[in-house]
Amino acid sequence: MSPGDEHEASGGYGGTGHTRTRLPDGEPYGGTPRRPRNSSRSLVTVVGVVVLLIAAIAFANQDTETPATTEDAASGPRTSTTAASGERPVDTKSGGIPNGFDRTEQGAQSAAANYSVTLGSTGMFNKNSRHGIVDALYTSDAAAALKGPMDEAYSTSFLSKLGLDAGGNAPAGSTFVSRVVPVGTAVEQHSDTSAKVAVWYMGLIGMSGEKSTDPVTSTWKTWTFDLQWSGGDWKIVTDTQKDGPAPVPGDDPAATAEEISKAIQEYGGFTYAR
Repeated sequence: MSPGDEHEASGGYGGTGHTRTRLPDGEPYGGTPRRPRNSSRSLVTVVGVVVLLIAAIAFANQDTETPATTEDAASGPRTSTTAASGERPVDTKSGGIPNGFDRTEQGAQSAAANYSVTLGSTGMFNKNSRHGIVDALYTSDAAAALKGPMDEAYSTSFLSKLGLDAGGNAPAGSTFVSRVVPVGTAVEQHSDTSAKVAVWYMGLIGMSGEKSTDPVTSTWKTWTFDLQWSGGDWKIVTDTQKDGPAPVPGDDPAATAEEISKAIQEYGGFTYAR
């Protein structure tokens, strides 16, 4: 979703000191824009709205020569700390967006995963729905700082480069695709009032249609959210993104535009838990 230096932290627009987001069609505010074809490939991280993802599967302090005692085995973790718990993350939604996450470490992870899905959706390409999403997911200060710059970034000219009209709609016979699919989460910091959670995800972006010149492609990113407990739920204060980690591409043949459009229409998304 957002081009440019993926390691730049979310600070604030124009000195607001609140939230800085990765916006489409070029470097954030004043940088050199990328070519139109590459802009949509990057768009899955638009809200980019970074800290490296916590090193996955670290075996620090593991002694390979000394077997664990019975006492150690009993007190140590029996499963991966990132394994799915099986607990339902939330029972409520507002405007189709999951909310009411627990004030726990797991609740913060679930919130971050679900927020990344919403922020990577096609709803971000329509002004009214985008404003609703930002108001729902960010703190009031962060939302106020974000909406203006986002509106400028999602200009009519930018949308037209993606094949969309001014309202973010695809032409008849085509399907615009923008999805975030979380693969896992990692907690970098957590307290009763704040949390920093990284979401590793695969993104899908592009236009599916016979006349499309920008087919749907995949991208791999890590999205890190600084969350604050506010108003009985986790809210985003700032968020940043970085590329990868990306696996080696497989040998699967690319689907046709018709197959992609059909899949997007038939397969809905999920509510994500840790």
